[in-house]
Amino acid sequence: MKTASFFLGALLLFATAACQSTQVKIPTASIGPNEKLLGPTEGESTGFMILGLIPVKQNERFVTAYERAVAKAGGTRLTDVTISERWWWGYVLNGYKFKVQGTAVGNK
Repeated sequence: MKTASFFLGALLLFATAACQSTQVKIPTASIGPNEKLLGPTEGESTGFMILGLIPVKQNERFVTAYERAVAKAGGTRLTDVTISERWWWGYVLNGYKFKVQGTAVGNK
């Protein structure tokens, strides 16, 4: 019984492991003469893999996070963009959370 409990506990620990990436800074165009800074903003989006084979919101999570960050500040684009990602593994489901941070830029 102790062996089975130990094995089950170890399996549970490995089945719910998670990681986080380092932040990556992406070079962007400088602010133009007809634009103004709106301030810092961020957006997030999550995607899943079911059984490691069936993607759910995997392809659009990068674009969705960027669009949410821009919309949150009421801007047209971001500058000084930094991205990061967190992911976790489960027995049947893997999750990937993508985060975009930057400074919103809008029209004057």
